[in-house]
Amino acid sequence: MARVVWHVPVTVSGTGGTTALRLFRLRDGRRCAVGFSSPEALAALLGPAQPYTELAEPALRDLVAPLGVDTLVLDPRLVAPPVATPPVAAPAGPPATAPTAQLQHR
Repeated sequence: MARVVWHVPVTVSGTGGTTALRLFRLRDGRRCAVGFSSPEALAALLGPAQPYTELAEPALRDLVAPLGVDTLVLDPRLVAPPVATPPVAAPAGPPATAPTAQLQHR
């Protein structure tokens, strides 16, 4: 039986010496771990610069269990509400300027 590999997002310390799993939240606020079926699926959602590691599902489950995380999500979709763009107001006229002082030459 072939072993299925998940591509799991991680964070890497500034020095590169420490790698940690990135955890996410479900809509109800509970933490979860996510994995992707391919590097392309991961990059499509989290961007091409997102570092990741490859783990089998049981290994991921074992890593997050001590943290109280019992939910794994494979190939999540973005569920954030759409961002409303504020209306752009047309300028009402020339910009207001502060009065300038008039110097007189004597």
